[in-house]
Amino acid sequence: MYKRTRPYRPQTNGKIERFHRTLADGWAFAKFYDSEDERLAALAPWIHQYNHHRPHSAIGRVAPITRLDNLAGHHS
Repeated sequence: MYKRTRPYRPQTNGKIERFHRTLADGWAFAKFYDSEDERLAALAPWIHQYNHHRPHSAIGRVAPITRLDNLAGHHS
């Protein structure tokens, strides 16, 4: 399922724009990659680090995974 933002509404685009900046700074342009394949291979580990280990200030300096309570197979 996709969620779309309203056109010409920066308020609805702020979080994704910030994530794009973080993605560019932390993964895409953080180092020189010898090939696009090498860059793509680095994406999954970066996303894991971002979601499971990197503290986020907006949620009390904890990793986002700690806020997720609806993982498949983890229902009460």
